[in-house]
Amino acid sequence: MYPEELVAPMRAELTNQGFEEFKTAEAVTNHLKDHKGTSLIVVNSVCGCAAGSARPGAVMAVMNSNKKPDTLATVFAGNDVDAVNAVREACLPYPPSSPAIALFKDGELAHFVERHHIEGRNAEMIANHLIDVFDEHC
Repeated sequence: MYPEELVAPMRAELTNQGFEEFKTAEAVTNHLKDHKGTSLIVVNSVCGCAAGSARPGAVMAVMNSNKKPDTLATVFAGNDVDAVNAVREACLPYPPSSPAIALFKDGELAHFVERHHIEGRNAEMIANHLIDVFDEHC
């Protein structure tokens, strides 16, 4: 686990923008179990592509999209281990990935952005992609 004082500012980049933290597997499974509507879940990470692309891209997409997910949530890889594992299980058959961005519709995975789709892309590219995804699914 990473020291909380290290990850707190990284968590805050999303929570300050209205993302709810899921810190347990129960929180993830209870949310997805009977959820109607759309949920964007960001698997947050300490890596550079999370800082430079994933977090700012997700925030930019939500701020600039006409259609938005009903729920914004996040889990932190390396710290919220059980919650991350629950999100990863819900994202099968995709392999574990962090950072990653998942959109669920009525509790089922509708779209998944893996780390290799985040690496090498800037926040604006991630945001534009997510806006297209929101237009299709939200």
